[in-house]
Amino acid sequence: MSGLGRHGVAAVKWSTLATLARFALQLGAQVVLARTLGPEVFGVFAIGLLVMTFASFLTSFGFGWSLLQRSTLSEEDVRFAWTWQLLLGLLTGLAVYALAPVLAAYFREPRAQFVIEWLALACALTAAASPSTNLLQRDLNFRAVGLIQVGSYAVAYGLVGVPMALKGAGVTSLVAAWLVQAGLTLLASYALKRHALRPLLWYPGALDTFRTGRAVFATNVVNWLLNNLDRVLIGRLLNAHALGLYNVAYNLATLPNSLLLGALQPAFMAAGARLQDQLPRLGRVYVQMLATVLVLGLPAFAFMALISADLVRALYGAAWAESGWVLGILFLSMPAYVVWGLSTPVLWNTGRKHHEFALQLPLLALGALGFYALAGQGLRMAASVAAALLVLRAVVVCAAALRALGLRGSELLAHAGRGAFLSALCALGVALAQAATARFANPWLTLAASGLLAMCVLAPVVALWPRALLGELAINMLLRFLPQLARFFNHAATDSAKDSGQGSGKSPGKSAVATPAAPALGEQAP
Repeated sequence: MSGLGRHGVAAVKWSTLATLARFALQLGAQVVLARTLGPEVFGVFAIGLLVMTFASFLTSFGFGWSLLQRSTLSEEDVRFAWTWQLLLGLLTGLAVYALAPVLAAYFREPRAQFVIEWLALACALTAAASPSTNLLQRDLNFRAVGLIQVGSYAVAYGLVGVPMALKGAGVTSLVAAWLVQAGLTLLASYALKRHALRPLLWYPGALDTFRTGRAVFATNVVNWLLNNLDRVLIGRLLNAHALGLYNVAYNLATLPNSLLLGALQPAFMAAGARLQDQLPRLGRVYVQMLATVLVLGLPAFAFMALISADLVRALYGAAWAESGWVLGILFLSMPAYVVWGLSTPVLWNTGRKHHEFALQLPLLALGALGFYALAGQGLRMAASVAAALLVLRAVVVCAAALRALGLRGSELLAHAGRGAFLSALCALGVALAQAATARFANPWLTLAASGLLAMCVLAPVVALWPRALLGELAINMLLRFLPQLARFFNHAATDSAKDSGQGSGKSPGKSAVATPAAPALGEQAP
């Protein structure tokens, strides 16, 4: 089966390296900042981020996304997208600045006005950087994208945010770090991918770009509401302290997913744009990616959910203990988040760009009803509603993507079953570790024991039946990125054949696991 081709694999490998580096940086910075500033300061900053991220959707209007999605691209396309994106960024930034007092009053938090006013500047910076960033992603140059992400974050938070927080700057340290990162991203992305800066307000392809922009805009607004409705209502119905507790848990739960989707989704979208007339091949890639998420992602996030309470106590301290349960329920829903993120490019690359918006609109109404009715009962109920909403979104969008590719959802059941079984093994290991270390009341000891015993339970079982427990699709995806594992899988397959009495006719020089060099995504198969 053809999986990601060599160019796609190289792109995702660079994205994965950048993901790991950025994950380590973000986790380290967040731990220091959370311990230093506390939940209330994080809650005030979270209000500003809610406003800024929504404003960012207004500034883009899908112009940058159109550069990524088009099968062919001209200089006029780039100039037109850059011109309108910059204009919208400036206008939106001014509007956000003017509305800062009103927005702070809505959240009943006067301290948020300062944050909103300064983050309005980020609207223009992010808009100006978007064309170069999307062009780099279109070229599958994720080495450059990854270096920009990691470098800008390291400078912004390592040299600005954390030192300012340690010196008592409070929420100003978070605002300064965010703006520095946005400015560095703009400078670095344009330096690596220059484009014409001559304004272009109209050209023959403008109508097509605006049509794409409308679909992206509507979809982004719905997605923003679905992703942030919980925090909007927690900030409104509860207080900044509760929002800070919830926001840190949500960010920690989604951090690996956001970085993973940041690596996979643009690569899948850019490559899929070149496979719009090769639906069977696009379908094979899609199913293989989903199978890998189900087989490997389910047990990984189940393990994280089970250790969430100890993780919060170990990383953030007693002041954040209430976030532990919230983090656990959110971790359980994260595989659905990845499935949703990998399904949306399929709809766009099969001419169904309006479907993501239309399919999720009823879920928005359902989610709003659920949050209004239940969010006031506390963080746990808000987290439960948010997790359920993520699962529903994944089911609806994934089902639509499968239909677009002429595939059946039953094809994924075996992979989900494998992931559920591996998750149960993880749960057994964690339960044994927590029971053995309960009397010590040391979260670090419990975390270490949980990881060790989970591996001790998983490893022998997977080593005995790797092909049965992982499946061919997940194994082949692993071998794409870690070809060193081929010897292990071949050895296991040979032993299995001998045990079943079928090994005598096998040539010793032949590999039991196929690792075909599939053509790169976007290239014609020979």
